[in-house]
Amino acid sequence: MKIIHISAECYPIAKVGGLADVVGALPKYQNSAGTSSQVVMPFYKNKFTQAHKFKTVYEGHLKMGNESLSFKILIPEKENLGFEIYLVDIPELLFKEYVYSEDDTERFLAFQIAVLDWIIQNKQLPDVIHCHDHHTGLIPFMMSHINKYKKLKNIPSVFTIHNAQYQGWFSHDKIDLIPTFPLSHIGLLDWDNSINPLATAIKSAWQVTTVSPSYMEELKVKANGLESLISSESQKCSGILNGIDTKVWDPETDDMIASKYGISNCDSGKQASKDWLCDKFGLEPEKPLFVFIGRLVEEKGADLFYELFEMALKNLDISILLLGSGNKTLEEQLKKLTSKYPKKYNAFIGYDEVLSHEMYAGADFLLMPSRVEPCGLNQMYSIRYGTIPIANKIGGLKDTVVDISEGGFGFLHTDNTVTGIYKSIKRATQFYSDSSKLKETRKMIMQIDHSWDASAEKYINLYKSLIQYS
Repeated sequence: MKIIHISAECYPIAKVGGLADVVGALPKYQNSAGTSSQVVMPFYKNKFTQAHKFKTVYEGHLKMGNESLSFKILIPEKENLGFEIYLVDIPELLFKEYVYSEDDTERFLAFQIAVLDWIIQNKQLPDVIHCHDHHTGLIPFMMSHINKYKKLKNIPSVFTIHNAQYQGWFSHDKIDLIPTFPLSHIGLLDWDNSINPLATAIKSAWQVTTVSPSYMEELKVKANGLESLISSESQKCSGILNGIDTKVWDPETDDMIASKYGISNCDSGKQASKDWLCDKFGLEPEKPLFVFIGRLVEEKGADLFYELFEMALKNLDISILLLGSGNKTLEEQLKKLTSKYPKKYNAFIGYDEVLSHEMYAGADFLLMPSRVEPCGLNQMYSIRYGTIPIANKIGGLKDTVVDISEGGFGFLHTDNTVTGIYKSIKRATQFYSDSSKLKETRKMIMQIDHSWDASAEKYINLYKSLIQYS
């Protein structure tokens, strides 16, 4: 069974968020389970592509409106990711230092057309095409309704919603950029008087998945305008919980952390990483260490951080370390706290993959007060490293974290306000003082299996069920 995953991101080539981690892991685990899973993504001008050599396997030209663009399909030389990776090189549009920008309509539309132009030239067609997020949302429509791609009409398409907040809207003025199709199908493209790639994918794909069961249910009542559509298409929608790549995220083999450790020596291993972190950022290692790793945006609850951190640092004997970037006003506010609370607080504005591993390893607690969290991977990474999550009870967080008061291992709240989150931090601080329970919980959560094995098998079974009707 041959599967092609199509995505704007894929770790380790280009990563902005969790989408990259999913697309960089799911195909690997599917291949281990017996499929032939490949990934197609854009060729960006970034550290990975500049550090590797690539071979051209196909050259072509695509039409986008009145414009003709040349493109190449590249593969990296001497790179074993656990799956075949193909990169679409369109120099004018995709070969940029950024993944996302203001001109993404043209960029990702050209990417999708190039991908399909290349696929129809191949002797062996895929059994399933699996698209990820709105950047690939027009592919299921084009496969079914554009004559140029009629060879693909009977190939099942699966579309995964990683985050329904972002839908790729663009004006009907740009409809001529899409290859010619019968105007009788224009309703599949339209949602609320604009072309909406995410809505188009939900209407056109054979099967729609989200990245956790709870998020699928939440989308029926809160999906940034698509609630009625998702409810009406619910018969072909399902939630499959993401996993994590346990080969990348493994404290016993992780070269990015100060001291490798397993379940038997997690206390000493975590303490070594905590000592390293506290020394680097001027914090006191005897205090419970709370960390946040992620984007500084309202979706992640980051607009609450200044007031929340002030309250927590003033009233509790704790340390807080933040790694993230996003809203510039929030960045400035959070940097100012460093001088106000020396030895108790620090912030690294930006993103650093190595530092994120060190923080998962060295922290005692991870903060995830997200307002929207389709699945969440950070809480799974933290659990893998024996770090206890503190989270809003929504989406995938609800599916992966059980509150300590219910015999679980985390601290959940439904009041996602400064006061509500503060109460969870206070509960965690009190829990930290019981060292025997803390050590017991760390060892327990490190044994929880959040690998991709089970999820990859669910996707494979989904593909098989679609193929029998193709």
